[in-house]
Amino acid sequence: MDQKFAERFASDWIDSWNAHDLDRILSHYADDFEMSSPVIIQVTGEASGMLKGKAAVGAYWKKALQIIPDLKFELLSVLIGVGSITLHYKGARGRLAAEVFHFGPDQKVIRAFAHYAI
Repeated sequence: MDQKFAERFASDWIDSWNAHDLDRILSHYADDFEMSSPVIIQVTGEASGMLKGKAAVGAYWKKALQIIPDLKFELLSVLIGVGSITLHYKGARGRLAAEVFHFGPDQKVIRAFAHYAI
């Protein structure tokens, strides 16, 4: 994982969310990626807080964008790991969030874990 890729990914990821462009958002992910978030529980009722695949996560994100039509993210920092990055950002209503992205060999996200300040 290099800084140039991480910064490019972060910028495009934030921009695609702020544009509410679901196809562009999903373009960052592998078809069978897995997503974990406490918001999944709230929005979908899935008790595990986990979803798998673009279809399931795309439906969740579509519903979330309808619930929060003014959703905007503000990037605070990009942290680089081994085969992963973490984006620290302000999310809905200024709530602090950190999202960890694990990448496959094609530089698509294969697993993502969202965390939110209480």
